[in-house]
Amino acid sequence: MAPEDRIHIEPLAAEDVVRLAALAREIWYAHYPAIISVAQIEYMLAERYDADVVLAELRRDGVWWDKLTVAGGMAGFASYFLTGVAGEMKLDKIYVHPRFQRRGYGGMMIERAGAVARARGCNRLVLAVNRNNRDAIAAYLKHGFRVADAVVKDIGGGFVMDDYIMVKPVAGDPSTVLRTGQ
Repeated sequence: MAPEDRIHIEPLAAEDVVRLAALAREIWYAHYPAIISVAQIEYMLAERYDADVVLAELRRDGVWWDKLTVAGGMAGFASYFLTGVAGEMKLDKIYVHPRFQRRGYGGMMIERAGAVARARGCNRLVLAVNRNNRDAIAAYLKHGFRVADAVVKDIGGGFVMDDYIMVKPVAGDPSTVLRTGQ
């Protein structure tokens, strides 16, 4: 197997948080300036990827963070959590660095989140995606999500999220995905 083919999806560790924040910044600035303002990007990065925020989530029950490594370097990440609604898990964050997109890694992370959801008795994944994020919407549709709703949510700081809510049923045996680490 070539080094670039060595991929792993595994739980994010506390020592990964600084790299995660840097990777999130790279990804967001490569993708979001055409969709939301730089001021909103900065606000959301601070709200979601501050080390204290991520470390607190790592300590919470019912919240999972995964990192995608390719040839030993962090290339993406995902986080998901139990929503409190029976049978539902929210895929809250899923990002792959542009250099590693279109290789199936996002789908692998969706499958892992689905496996965790099934292992916790959930039968669906939900997510929110900006209505203008056409590439992400297309990817989610390709991976079995459907648009279920549209919402505008005040997130503070004078910003709103103008999102579609997408839903994907999850079924099957989660053990194969969880056992392989992918």
